[in-house]
Amino acid sequence: MAIKTLPSQATRPRPHVRPAPRRGMPKLKTVLVAAAAYVVAFVFLFPYVVMLLTSLRSQESLREVSFWPKEWVWSNLANFWTSGLAGNLWVTLKVAGGSTVLVLLVALPAAYYSARHHFRGRTAFLILVLITQMFQPTAMLVGIYREFYQFGLVDSIWSLILVNGGFNLAFAVWILNAYFASIPRELEEAAFIDGNGRFGALFRITLPLAMPGVITALIFTFIAAWNEFVVALTLTTTPENQPLTVALNSFIGQYQVDWQNLFAGSVIATIPVIILFALIERKVVGGLTAGSIK
Repeated sequence: MAIKTLPSQATRPRPHVRPAPRRGMPKLKTVLVAAAAYVVAFVFLFPYVVMLLTSLRSQESLREVSFWPKEWVWSNLANFWTSGLAGNLWVTLKVAGGSTVLVLLVALPAAYYSARHHFRGRTAFLILVLITQMFQPTAMLVGIYREFYQFGLVDSIWSLILVNGGFNLAFAVWILNAYFASIPRELEEAAFIDGNGRFGALFRITLPLAMPGVITALIFTFIAAWNEFVVALTLTTTPENQPLTVALNSFIGQYQVDWQNLFAGSVIATIPVIILFALIERKVVGGLTAGSIK
């Protein structure tokens, strides 16, 4: 009987190892996409750069052709706090924060119930919510003013909170409804088996998973209420109750515009929104792309 011998280490065939790919120049498509992205970013950021530079100019240097101011007047930013606009900034914070809390208190149960229960008229309810998003406050100013006048809420912060909350409610309901619908029911049923009730499963299981959608609704509502101008101009009359978007109009006169102080106030009004968005930017992106990947 012949005995087969194994080939020695020297005679065994060596496995073929592919050479590591060399890093070459980026493709033309990548370069063009990156260049287009930088151009778009520059187009969007350039007005903010001009606003910042103008806020640091003096009144005499506004007519200069040079892009960079020859003299940096940092007192324009300090004048914001001494001009009384800090109180208007506080009003804006209360209106934006109150509107956001109101929207979340109403949109969360409405979106959760419509996502978990297929009741009669559910589709009509969601379509009706979507239709309300199509109305603009500008087209309803007369009716809004008359309604709040009858209730004695003209020139009140509560009127601004109610209007901003009402007009941002539809977006919050729709995005939260889609996010709640993407969360499996089995997770809540497992929580029921562990002894949790409906509210326990909602606050311990569903809401933590839906937090990117909640934060997305929060940031969009906050920014919309922060930037609102027309309704605030109509419903507020005294300077103390006006938000910052309306109070900045005091720098626009009939024959002259105080550009440096106007832009200084605009820069300060932009900073809180930038900070808020930078803190929760990842959550916002996660909420907007929810459901795109299965």
